[in-house]
Amino acid sequence: MFSPIRKVNLSLVFNSFSSKQLVRNNIIFRLHSTSTADTSVPTTSSKGPLDGIRILDLSRVLAGPFCSMLLGDLGAEVIKIEHPERGDDTRSWGPPFAPYTIESKYVPNKLNKLKTTTFPGESAYFLCANRNKKSVAINIKEPKGQDIVKQLAKKCDILIENYVPGKLEEFGLGYNQIKDVNDKLIYASITGYGHTGPFSKNPGYDVMIEAEAGLMHITGESTSNPVKVGVAITDVVTGLYAHGAIMAALISRSKTNVGQHLDINLLGSQLSALVNIGSNYLIGNTEASRWGSEHPSIVPYRNYQTKTDPICIGGGNDSQFKSLVKSLDLTEILSSADEFSSNSLRVKNRAKVDSIIQTKLNTMTRDEVIKALENKGVPHAPINNMQQTFEHPQVLARNLVANINHKYVGNIKIVQPAVTYSNSPATIRLPPPMLGQHTESVLKDILNYSKESVNNLCSEGVISTFE
Repeated sequence: MFSPIRKVNLSLVFNSFSSKQLVRNNIIFRLHSTSTADTSVPTTSSKGPLDGIRILDLSRVLAGPFCSMLLGDLGAEVIKIEHPERGDDTRSWGPPFAPYTIESKYVPNKLNKLKTTTFPGESAYFLCANRNKKSVAINIKEPKGQDIVKQLAKKCDILIENYVPGKLEEFGLGYNQIKDVNDKLIYASITGYGHTGPFSKNPGYDVMIEAEAGLMHITGESTSNPVKVGVAITDVVTGLYAHGAIMAALISRSKTNVGQHLDINLLGSQLSALVNIGSNYLIGNTEASRWGSEHPSIVPYRNYQTKTDPICIGGGNDSQFKSLVKSLDLTEILSSADEFSSNSLRVKNRAKVDSIIQTKLNTMTRDEVIKALENKGVPHAPINNMQQTFEHPQVLARNLVANINHKYVGNIKIVQPAVTYSNSPATIRLPPPMLGQHTESVLKDILNYSKESVNNLCSEGVISTFE
């Protein structure tokens, strides 16, 4: 067992809602729900595997918050420390924003009284990575704020931060300083380049690491300039690495009864995620290039354009290729020629193969192609936009989107936890918090602060509260 510091049992009942369009502040939120299944977040008495684990989250933007959200989904209590005026950077990253409801129109005015930065609602970016968290607004530049963080760290199992190495030491909140108050704490640092080396003091940004660590060089069409991946994939991968590292450190602590420092960084995570492309260079000294949707060693394996929409088709082996040829009625053209008889020959004659297939698909709609290839053992998939993705029948059948109720913006939809557990399930218990929403309750319940003490800290600018 993990020797948890305390047990927590948090649950909220969220309301489901029907498909509709909300148009507020000139922002449209389409809430797709064509399934008859109830996709509201279930109330559950089952405790997640991390029930009783408390996390102090000093991270911002995506890699750290994504990691702490995953841990929160598994039952951990996550206390998110935010700047008392502006909060997490992503609170301002919009549009789109989920607009405040008519019932909570007082929210912007209340925030203005706190001298916080206000927006037309809660940003979709912030909402995507901050469920199952409590927001505590503390100015860590203030000595009293630093003392509060240390007090909380003493009562936590895990601390997650993503400051440039050395910055938290300036505030008395570095690993060795926190270790003095809690030697069982797992202190996870997420940085751009790690805590050692000539680049260690440089800040890390997803797109910059994509460029610097080889990913951008291999992304894009062969005839185009390098481009970034469509989502902040380096941040996401780093968050996943951090999540796994923290879980392993918890197991280690259960055996040794001591914590440790985890040095997690974007550069190392991205290099690891190069997998076979990186290995090709290290083992064979083979420089990588851009292939777009194509594969350097498999033909056909790419996107094609139909009369209506694009589609992705693959022929990973000779059997699949023969089935593809037969399904598209191209037997006479492709099966009779020796130059297409094996994958290695098709790779050699890539342009001819692709041209023949593309010419055929120019005469068909995407639906016609899908129907022709269905159940024929040929890998294929439509290239879906966001609407098509979230209306996908498999997405609906597995209830991969959750309807949750947010007190201040009403009903919102977020993606469910990706893994389904047969026991100790991952759950969504708390909607993404308002800035400082839990400052007072956390200080009172965990640190036994009085109402008067909280009010004094507010007036001194050390903390801010929302409720």
